[in-house]
Amino acid sequence: MEVLFIAKTEELQINDQIKVAELMVIGPNGEKMGVKKLEDAKTLASYAGLDLVLMSENSTPAVAKIMDYNKYRYERQKKLKETQKKQRESNKEVKEYRLSVRIDVHDFETRKRNAAEYLKKGHKIKAFIKFKGREMAHTELGKDVLLQFADSLSEYSQIEVEPKLEGKQMSLLLAPNKK
Repeated sequence: MEVLFIAKTEELQINDQIKVAELMVIGPNGEKMGVKKLEDAKTLASYAGLDLVLMSENSTPAVAKIMDYNKYRYERQKKLKETQKKQRESNKEVKEYRLSVRIDVHDFETRKRNAAEYLKKGHKIKAFIKFKGREMAHTELGKDVLLQFADSLSEYSQIEVEPKLEGKQMSLLLAPNKK
């Protein structure tokens, strides 16, 4: 739905929508046909069985091209979708998982399973532990939990940033394995 909205805002003027008196006409094969009056250009396009499309209204003289407008729009939308797809692939997310020093086995397994799915998709994983109260005296326990989490996901990832303590939080960053 978003792609259609973008395409409609950039619609070009075709055939009877064009209000310019004189045009520089470009043929269907890219050859320059010279400056023509609007009616002559429309006639040329109709003989070719194609559309007259106003490419640049602001230039002097305005530039119009004889082409199959529906095919042009289709190819432009296809290119737009392809660039958006490439953009999504390059913007992989960092998924965060909060663990705790006293995490239960089933909670650990659930987080591990979900993280494995995201790693398979190519996302990075940030696992962190927030220490509360007396847990700050035993940060090595938190480090052990994070390393156990990383070890359990070693099939799908490698450690990008080792566990480090920042204030009351210890974090670890996992990157997916290169395929």
